[in-house]
Amino acid sequence: MGLNLWQSLFHERMKGMSSAEVAWHGSPLLGSALAIGIFDGVHMGHQVILQEGIKAALPVVALTFDPHPTSVFAPDRVPTRLLTLHNRITQLVMHGASSVAVVRFSPQFSKLSPDEFISQVLKSIFDPELVLVGEDFTFGAGAAGNVEYLQSNSPFKVKAVPLYTYGNMKVSSTRIREAIRAGNIEIANQLLTRAHQLVGPVIHGEKRGKKIGYPTANIGLDSYATVPSDGVYAGWLSIGTHRWPAAISIGTNPTFEGVRGRQVEAYALDRDDLDLYDQEAKVEFGWRLRDTIKFASLDELLLQMKTDCDEARKLTSL
Repeated sequence: MGLNLWQSLFHERMKGMSSAEVAWHGSPLLGSALAIGIFDGVHMGHQVILQEGIKAALPVVALTFDPHPTSVFAPDRVPTRLLTLHNRITQLVMHGASSVAVVRFSPQFSKLSPDEFISQVLKSIFDPELVLVGEDFTFGAGAAGNVEYLQSNSPFKVKAVPLYTYGNMKVSSTRIREAIRAGNIEIANQLLTRAHQLVGPVIHGEKRGKKIGYPTANIGLDSYATVPSDGVYAGWLSIGTHRWPAAISIGTNPTFEGVRGRQVEAYALDRDDLDLYDQEAKVEFGWRLRDTIKFASLDELLLQMKTDCDEARKLTSL
């Protein structure tokens, strides 16, 4: 199934309802197990919902929404994202979805009543055999519909999947964001079942890394990226099909004079021959190595950078 967001989509406007638009990634499927959610991160709790469809021996269609509904309800409180939409679709397919349908969440769409959502969206577009949602699922204008309403007022079987607990923690996208921003990347990765990633173009920076023997890719990010706390991390840098072990720095480079904003920079270990500018890069965070430190001299910084790279090399080779 092609997953390029705009090359592979199939647009279908719902009959008699110009306020909604669905983009299909893969073939539209009827009679499926329809898993509904935002699925930001496609974490282990989301994966459990998808697995319920697989257990039912039905093709699984994942129905997700973009942009995030809070962009309509509370634009000043839109959460940062754990995955770009393209990579969310990729992860949904990796974890069992045969097709992914993206509903564009617009002010008009948000005004659908629960009954209109059931009849004009779920029934008319998908006609599923089974609907799978989290137990806290709400829908329709004003979040007036819940699981009990869906079960009582829809013509298909509805299964509410309990929120997944890992250890003593309820798994949620919110909890994962909090862990990432606190620098608890290993905990976040356990809940995601993969390394947290950031995606953006390689942009021009001060080129100081190249001058001192550690050329870095400076990643351009928007305000919705969930960026880990300042520090040094071990992980990977990817461009297209190429993936290199990397040491990753987040912060303002306090050792050097001048005022600068936060930067996310990745050094592909032992590579000084890469020209990555203007290409889309993915940075994956595997382990947190240390906090950001202001060093007294360049020599002290270089000594620590060698130690960081040695540790990153060891961790990424495991």
